[in-house]
Amino acid sequence: MKSWLTPVLLLAAILAASALNCRAMERDVSRWQSQLETAETEADADNWRSAAELLSQSYSDWSSRQTYLHIIAEHNAVDSADAMYRRCAAFAATEEPSEFRAELAGLQHQLGLLVEMERFSIKNIL
Repeated sequence: MKSWLTPVLLLAAILAASALNCRAMERDVSRWQSQLETAETEADADNWRSAAELLSQSYSDWSSRQTYLHIIAEHNAVDSADAMYRRCAAFAATEEPSEFRAELAGLQHQLGLLVEMERFSIKNIL
């Protein structure tokens, strides 16, 4: 009976850690997306200085989680989102509304993909 107890406990611990990781990723991405939506609202109101500042704050928050993200997520996905943040900042600085909105939409989608890659689903298991 003891021979199967250790592997079962180990699998349960791995499952619990995976569930906690998924929840942490969902929480972080939700926060970043909310920050980006606020920046978009400011840009829509033609308040580019505030939009750029909010975007900068969101990028700082994002940057503080880089080590964790590079450990648990695919590097390409993280690097793509990072590049999108930088392009959004450039478009906000030059007050390019259509490019800013398009890049911001792409960034929000990319952040959503980070959550999807960590979510428990048959697609991710197989």
